[in-house]
Formats: sequence, structure tokens, C-alpha cells
Amino acid sequence: MPLILDSPPPSPMHDSPSFIRRHEHHISDVIIVGAGILGCALAITLARQGRSVTLLERSLKQPDRIVGELLQPGGVEALGKLGIRDCLEDIDAVIVKGYEVIYYGEGVEITYPRRTTGVVEGIRPEGRSFHHGRFIGRLRETVLKEENISMVESTVTGMVKSGHTGQILGVQCTTQARPEVYFADLTVIADGYASRFRKEHLTRSPISRSKFWGLELIDAVLPRALHGHVVLTEGAPVLLYQIGTHETRVLVDVPESVEKDRVGRGGVKGHLREVVLPSLPACVQPSFERALDEGRLRSMPNSFLPASTNRTPGVIMLGDALNMRHPLTGGGMTVAFNDVVLLRELLSPEVVPDLGNTRLVRRQMRVFHWRRKGLTAVVNILAQALYDLFAANDPQLKSLQHGCIRYFELGGACIDGPSGLLGGIIRRPLVLFYHFFSVALLAIWLLLGQSKLAQIPGAVLESVNIFAKACRVIMPVIWSEVWA
Repeated sequence: MPLILDSPPPSPMHDSPSFIRRHEHHISDVIIVGAGILGCALAITLARQGRSVTLLERSLKQPDRIVGELLQPGGVEALGKLGIRDCLEDIDAVIVKGYEVIYYGEGVEITYPRRTTGVVEGIRPEGRSFHHGRFIGRLRETVLKEENISMVESTVTGMVKSGHTGQILGVQCTTQARPEVYFADLTVIADGYASRFRKEHLTRSPISRSKFWGLELIDAVLPRALHGHVVLTEGAPVLLYQIGTHETRVLVDVPESVEKDRVGRGGVKGHLREVVLPSLPACVQPSFERALDEGRLRSMPNSFLPASTNRTPGVIMLGDALNMRHPLTGGGMTVAFNDVVLLRELLSPEVVPDLGNTRLVRRQMRVFHWRRKGLTAVVNILAQALYDLFAANDPQLKSLQHGCIRYFELGGACIDGPSGLLGGIIRRPLVLFYHFFSVALLAIWLLLGQSKLAQIPGAVLESVNIFAKACRVIMPVIWSEVWA
């Protein structure tokens, strides 16, 4: 028998027809592949709507990853809407009030904006940071309490497809070295950034230009407590944020060109010691050096994957299998939980009584694709555009980077707008467009203002180049959001 995990206490529901169909016949309303962030949240949500759910996961051991550790306020709010905000408790999660951007040693505080509506008007929202594995553990504990879910440790190896219609009918698995088959009206693929099924069902592939190399610092002293930190110098950005009372995550962006260049010269570890360490705030350097000497250095690719519409009947792709952006802004989990909030509405039993009605499900998923863009377009565009600015490697991008920092220093709306977009609070792409080009115009103004009279003609030409560079940074990402 496969390893099937259900709610431990005996229950009359274990004699229900849906329970028997899941366990004895491997038939359910929904199969979800991947018990990660999105998979667990979606399973809980659908089960609470009365759907019978089979949740398949290759390994139910606590995952150990270096990303998926910072949840923006918009994600915390989504957890509340889904009724699973308590999963943030008892995992030593740390409050996140905003960011500290350190630009060549000069710090700028960026706090989340005060709410202007609702019962908590005037209160600044907060995010949370934590160990990824501990949070996943809490989500899976909640899954086990749901009567309508069976969570199975099994490796999905393929799809079961109708030879006549092409509809996906279920999945093929390997459970404890034995082949098995599970059937459902709807199969959800949420198997993460390295999805093995993406090529079969989507037209786009991830693009990666760099990796995050991560270390865990112990008892690090950060310049500003309860804030994420972005360190900007000559190289690519460095992120620092607490993930526990004593633990701090550091993520160093290392472009592919740098990684190749370091071959035979100490590798990435040599780069971290010789280039990154001296650029960090003095209070962080001792713990960083200790972690570099003693800790485990790991990496994750920083991928960009615009979402595309699902075209295969009977299956939908979600989470990182569908859509990724550079993790610089920490927006991935916020997008995932808000996707589940939207799917709760669009696929509710009142709207879609039968998930086997593939025509209706596909129509609702087209609605999902466009309605989610209020948030996801903002998160995706902001992540890619900010990365280009923060990893500036030419004079025009350096000017835009400088303009960005000076824009933040103006305070007021120049912080509230960008931080609201970053936090998943403001969900209007036009607001992002406005602030991005305000930064570009400020960068041009700063260039012209510091130019002597004889330098004005060259500065005007460079201003055109700066504006053109700004367009080349943001327009392709906007186009990728529009084209589906």
C-alpha cells in the first residue's frame, strides 16, 4: 500500500464514499502534484469547498531551501482570506516592516505604506520571514486535518491521457518502487521551478541569467531590525533578512559571467570572500565570514517565466511551474497565495459544479489568467526591472540606479508607492509605470543638474540614452505580460 497520510483521529468521514473512492479506487475530484506552497494552500481551499482532493508529493521530508522565506504583506493578507494564517505561528517567524536599501554604505529606509481603507486604516501592514521548511511543515499539518484530502508520498512520472480527446484523466506514479495510477476530473501541476511537465503543456521556458548563492548567518547584527536589506555596490545585489530569532539568510546574486570568470580563481566562494565580504555593512561581516568558513553554501537559479494560458483539457499549471520572476523582491509566495484566493472564487462549486466539465474549467482559467495580472503583472515587472537597475552593469543603468535611490530619499509618495507595489498592496500596473518613469526622469534631471555648461550637449545625448535604456528595461517585460 502507498504511504497515504490523513487526519489521525478516527472519523465517520473515513467511511464516506469520497474517502473510499480516494483510498481504494484512487479516484478524486482533484489531483494536485506538489505539496509545496501553492499545492498545500490549494488543496486546503478546495477541500473546504467540499471537493475530494488527492495531494501527491515526491518527498514529505521537511524541505531545505534558500528561497521562499519572505512573505510580503499582500501574501499575509491572502493567508488570512484563506483561513490559514495560523500557519505562520510556532515557526519562529520574524516580522518584516519594510526594507533598508544600502547604497554604497548609505542606508535608505523603505517602510510599507499605511493603509488608507478598511478596519485597520492607518496601520502599516507587515510581512513575515521564516525558514521555508518550517512553514511548509505547518501547511502540511493543516492539510492532514482536512477530511477531504489524502496526501500521498509518491513520485509522479507521467500523465494519463485520453487517446480520443487528449484530455488528461489522471497521473502515473511510482510509490515505494511500485507503479500506480490516480484519476481525477482535474489535475493541477504545482511541482515547482524545475517542473518536469512544463514542456508538455506550456509554450514558454524559464530564462535564467544568474543564481542566488545562499548562506545562513548565526546571530548576525543587521543595520535595521525587522527589515529586509538590499546591499548595492559595484556588483550584483545582496539580500539579507532574518528567518528566525538567531538565523539570518544572505543571498548573493552571482551572474553567469562572474561564475564562469571565477573558475580556477577560488570559484564562487572566492568571489564571496574577496568581493562581497568587504562590501557588506561592518556589523554583518563577522557573521558572514564565519558562515563562509563553516556553513553550507548553496545556490538556486534566478528564473523568469511569464505565465501562459493552459491549453490542455483536464490539467492546469500553477505556481512556479507556471510563472516565475527574479526573487529579488520576494513576491513569489504572495503571487501563489493570491492565485489560490482567485481560484477559490472562479472554481467554486457554485460556479463550476463539475470539474470534469473541461470547457467550463478552461473558460474560467482564461478569466484567471487575465484577472490575476492586477497583482502578478506588478510583481513580475517590478522584480525584473528592479533587478536590472540593482545589478547595473553599464553607465545608463548606473544612472537609473542612482536615480532610484535619490527617488526613495524624497520620501512620501516616492516611498509609499514603490513599497506598496513591492508588498503586494498596490495592484495597479499603471502606478508601477508612473513610478518607474519618474525614476528615469529624475536620473536625467540629476545628470543635467551636475553637468557644466560645456558638458550640456553630451549630457543631453546621454539623457536620451538613459531614457531609451529605461524603455528597454521595462517594455519587454510589459510585453511578456500582455502576450499570452
